[in-house]
Amino acid sequence: MRLWLELPDRRAAIDPTRPIRLAYPIRNAAPVPRAFGLPPARIAPVRSDGFIGCVAEGGPCNCDRIELIAHAHCTHTECLGHLTSEPIRIADCLTRSLFRAYLVSIEPLRLRNGDAVITAEQLQQRLPQPVPEALILRALRGDMPRDFSGTNPPYLTPGAAELLAHLGVQHLLTDLPSVDREQDGGRLLAHRAFWNYPAQPRLEATISELLRIPPTLPDGEYLLELQVLDLDSDASPSIPTLYALLEP
Repeated sequence: MRLWLELPDRRAAIDPTRPIRLAYPIRNAAPVPRAFGLPPARIAPVRSDGFIGCVAEGGPCNCDRIELIAHAHCTHTECLGHLTSEPIRIADCLTRSLFRAYLVSIEPLRLRNGDAVITAEQLQQRLPQPVPEALILRALRGDMPRDFSGTNPPYLTPGAAELLAHLGVQHLLTDLPSVDREQDGGRLLAHRAFWNYPAQPRLEATISELLRIPPTLPDGEYLLELQVLDLDSDASPSIPTLYALLEP
């Protein structure tokens, strides 16, 4: 099966039967990613007024209660509401699901203080022209889940995030647990720079973190499908999905 796309500069096709999913599963047991020392997700049968939501335990059906922190232990997409005092819902910001996207791999630069960062200069050298609406940044070169807590993972400099906003990147996706330093005193400078907050907030821009990007997936252009749950929250679990662009 093929679906045809009319892009501004060319005609292309995708095979919808060959999706490339870039999300970690949400599970009770390891291996699952984790960040910021927060507890893992918990999935357990509902137990209420004599009802047990577990057939194996004698219940009439399976019915689970799911507790999770999207920012901490699953692939997730977040919006400007991550920073604001007034509630802003992710589903109100991500109003489309299909985007022309580009995957780029960049080796983080090691600073004298031991931090590893992605800089504006590195991005300028690797970004395609024209700059895509959605940019997928691979910095870790691995897709095995791990506990990032207390490891000071790589992050984006504020200048790098500001550059992406200036160039018009609307959707930034990365395998990093956060675009900001793990311990930054609550400043979240890269988040603020990408959303241009509070000067001129970019309400339709999103950041997706903790992606699972196969190390063998080639850099290049793809069609991105990005969808979230309609939650009263600034962030939602998501399953970013790529489709290779094929020649007619």
